[in-house]
Amino acid sequence: MKNFDVAIVGGGLAGLTASIYLAKAGRKVIVLEKSSRFGGRGMTINKNGICMNLGAHALYRGGAAFLTFNELGMNLPGGIPSTKAHGIWKGDIFTIPTDFRSILSTPLLSWSAKVQFSRLMIRLGNLDVGEVPKMSLTTWAEHEIKDPMVRNIFYALCRTTTYTFAPTIQLASSVLKQIQLSIKEGVFYVDGGWETIITKLRDIANHVGVQFLAKKHVLEIEHYEDKQRIYCFDDEVFEVGTVIVTTPPKEACNIIKGAEGTSLHRWSEQSVPVTVAALDIGLRRLPNPTHQFALGLDQPIFFTNQSRAAKLSDDGSIAVSLIKYQNPALEMKHTHEDKGQLESTMDLLHPNWKREVVAQQYLPTIKVVYDFPHINRVETPGPNIPEMPGVYVAGDWAGHDEILADAAVASGKRAALHILKQLESEAVHHGNGAII
Repeated sequence: MKNFDVAIVGGGLAGLTASIYLAKAGRKVIVLEKSSRFGGRGMTINKNGICMNLGAHALYRGGAAFLTFNELGMNLPGGIPSTKAHGIWKGDIFTIPTDFRSILSTPLLSWSAKVQFSRLMIRLGNLDVGEVPKMSLTTWAEHEIKDPMVRNIFYALCRTTTYTFAPTIQLASSVLKQIQLSIKEGVFYVDGGWETIITKLRDIANHVGVQFLAKKHVLEIEHYEDKQRIYCFDDEVFEVGTVIVTTPPKEACNIIKGAEGTSLHRWSEQSVPVTVAALDIGLRRLPNPTHQFALGLDQPIFFTNQSRAAKLSDDGSIAVSLIKYQNPALEMKHTHEDKGQLESTMDLLHPNWKREVVAQQYLPTIKVVYDFPHINRVETPGPNIPEMPGVYVAGDWAGHDEILADAAVASGKRAALHILKQLESEAVHHGNGAII
């Protein structure tokens, strides 16, 4: 058995990011992935020559993930989609105002509402989100936005930028920060889907000496004072000084022996997973090229043509995605109706679309994140479990003020840097001098 300094459980965005920062600093790292493929929910499926992510995916250009990828020297192929948008209201399609001209021309808003909307967009651009007190998105919006239609548009933008429909519990400051990222920097669609990101991360990790094991399912992690023992389903055992667990919080609690009574257990108890229904469709052509991007204003749905900015097929076929946001604060009762609702949205936006279908993929309740900043969070999770020195967590649920892929990447980097700092201070303490 080879000796490793750090073992990482899970080969998604968080695990891959952490592995690179640790290996670049000279640590011997192994990544254990229970699946046959790396990437987690960042993987891409090729259906009839069309690259389909697991639901619509976008990178925020000013977000932690994009900035970290730049820092690692990753050059991602892809493009920035146009922000020209349509809104669906009472079965009709309207232009959503995104600039001064469209604000003036939209029939969605009264004259006073147009003034209010303009002021809101200026305010959002200049707002210091750090000064926003702890409150729900609903509380903030009801106080700040008086016109109901302006509020409807605002909530639709919030759902789209956070992939989350939970305004009564979402932390206002976190959502407003994401809205600012969207306004100032925009998003980026990746050629070839998010598999391109995973492949590039693995290439960097391989180059700096990270070891990978697929189909390596971790059964249990035992914490000792100066070592962690990892037991796998195939009876292989790893002994390392440090472990980063990038599984969902409840799974982390199950595999880390003695997790009950620790901070990890609290983080797991406070977590609120988010799901969506996702319909991805490959089309020979887009029936109505005017409708590239649409938001439901009176229903929590979203449509985007990802091929307007990214190459997702070899033959020019188009990949579109529809999302129905499922409210985690409500009981999930009618999810079986979601596919029909998304198909009806396609009928409205793109009549006769079924004639053009090359491939389809429907995911009725795909996980978006396993937690997000909400008003019931007692504390921000990770990176270290204080009661278990040497045991760390990362993942989309372990963001501090980041969300989505930004939370996954930022938490992976945060765990790695915390470990390196800890090892450096231990080396100094033992009289070995600083590690360079």
